[in-house]
Amino acid sequence: MQQALSAWDFGTVVRVVRRRSGLSQKAVQDLTGLAQGFISNVERGLKEVNGREAIIALLTGLGLPSDLRPLLLAPFAQIESQRLGETIDPLLPWTAARMVTSLEAAVGGAMSGLNRRSVIAALGGAGLTQYILQTAIAPPETVAATARNGIGVSGQLLTSLQSTTDALRLADASRGSGNLARAATAHLKVLLRLLKEGDFNETTGQRLAGVTADTAIQTGWYHFDSGAHSTAHSLLLGALRAAHASGDSRLRAGALSFLAIYGYSAGDPRDAITAARTARQIIADRDAPALHAMLLTRQARGHARLREERQAHIALEEAQMLCARGRGEDDPHWLYWINSGEIMGQTGSCLLDLGRPEQAARAFADARNAFSPDEIRTRAQFLSRAATAQMRAGDVDAGSATGHEVLTLVAGVRSARLNDNLVAMLTEARRYSSAAPAQELLERGRTVMEERAA
Repeated sequence: MQQALSAWDFGTVVRVVRRRSGLSQKAVQDLTGLAQGFISNVERGLKEVNGREAIIALLTGLGLPSDLRPLLLAPFAQIESQRLGETIDPLLPWTAARMVTSLEAAVGGAMSGLNRRSVIAALGGAGLTQYILQTAIAPPETVAATARNGIGVSGQLLTSLQSTTDALRLADASRGSGNLARAATAHLKVLLRLLKEGDFNETTGQRLAGVTADTAIQTGWYHFDSGAHSTAHSLLLGALRAAHASGDSRLRAGALSFLAIYGYSAGDPRDAITAARTARQIIADRDAPALHAMLLTRQARGHARLREERQAHIALEEAQMLCARGRGEDDPHWLYWINSGEIMGQTGSCLLDLGRPEQAARAFADARNAFSPDEIRTRAQFLSRAATAQMRAGDVDAGSATGHEVLTLVAGVRSARLNDNLVAMLTEARRYSSAAPAQELLERGRTVMEERAA
């Protein structure tokens, strides 16, 4: 079995499991969801198991033990397979050392350039439900200093480091994450250095873990918004560990909320729903209506992607009700951006996913005036979706006018997600290419996209 896993010989994996367990091919089908005929062909060497979904379905269905998972990384000699195996396995104890190792692997580029990068990321993602469960139930361990006569970590230093994280967060809403990913990564490396070489007591260590968690969440988000999804995923899982070590349930909820974005945007929307629901359970004892409202919008986006309309509406209605209450005593300082406009904007995005463009256009119209003029990237993001909704609803004039607003805003804003929305908007405009307003938008859009590509 070890040889088969190291060689990615999944035909032998199935044969060995069936021979030693007595399972029929039909039983393997029931466990993995893979067709019996396909399983038969894999065993006989006539088919290969390719693609992350098939690999994950096979290995999780057969119950691959955690101590054998690192063997799948054997083809990558430059990776210390045992070390990475510990990083991606959420079932091992959640220690401060594994938290640091997890984040170091994410910021150090250990996975860059590998042909099977996406599969490795998916194998980490296969255990996302386990990560979510572990952060809800695992006891946090003390973040203790490991260096003698190390770098002194004072409260003043941590306040300064937190202010840097906060300043980068504010810049993101204006100019986009493409301008911030490298700076945030460098900032995170400083924090990891302090965790490894710093001199601090237990209370300060917990606070250091909190600043690290907040910074890792934001760094993961910047990479995600820049289109580096694999790196973002690794950073967010490391951030979840750091948030757990901090003892601050709100930071754990924050990390889960960004994993939810990953789920409904680039992974499995059901992971988004699970992450958001678990986060709300974690902060159930907190007076944090804004944080609950934000998590409900994440849950709603997952439902909308799955076309679960009723559940999406229920989550959005509760989010609007909580938002109307205003901020609570325990709402975190970093959640400055939750307001009625954000809720309505997320409502518009859900309605667009649910195939209701007319309603989506109205929701975006309600949202547009709630954003600060300084939040250029955020406004452009929502307005690009608004233009798409308007044109999808057949209002080419309004859609084109909104589209021109977007193209004016995006100069200097670097965001892969925004680029995706611009492409969707211009694709929708092509349906009306014979109309003069759409023609003008498409001509200008072509120039803008060429400049952005350059």
